[in-house]
Amino acid sequence: MIVLGIDPGTAITGYGIVRDNPDGRLIKVCYGVIRTNANMPYPSRLKEIYEGISSLIKEYNPQAIVIEQLFFNKNVSTALTVGQARGVVILTAALLGIDLAEYTPIQVKEAVVGYGRAEKMQVQQMVKVLLGLDEIPKPDDAADALALAICHLNSYKMRNLSIGDYKSNAK
Repeated sequence: MIVLGIDPGTAITGYGIVRDNPDGRLIKVCYGVIRTNANMPYPSRLKEIYEGISSLIKEYNPQAIVIEQLFFNKNVSTALTVGQARGVVILTAALLGIDLAEYTPIQVKEAVVGYGRAEKMQVQQMVKVLLGLDEIPKPDDAADALALAICHLNSYKMRNLSIGDYKSNAK
């Protein structure tokens, strides 16, 4: 399975594509960011995010897109702009017929580090280890997107293992 993790933002949208290997290893396909120019009109920035994500989907054909669930932010204007960027991601997934999954920050940390209150640096270090990278992915937005993809792949495997165990025990 190929998974596209996205850390949405209007200035920087991080992305990370991870696939699982039949031997259980997770393989980094690519990662990076979509940057928009602050001097552009806001609708044009959202369009640029849409075009960047659409391009990634067409090139890598992921089976799922993963984003972080929106949580209350003290800075309301930041929360609103992130929410609009999330909307672009959700719409893109819907228009292109790709499954969309959402996880809380705690779920991502538990899936990647094994501890829901892990620090950002711990998550980034585990992303590096789990994907066999030489260094922690930069910028942080790309590392966060990779963590989301890892979370989904690990969660997907656990759900299928649980269902498979249940079916085999029911016989």
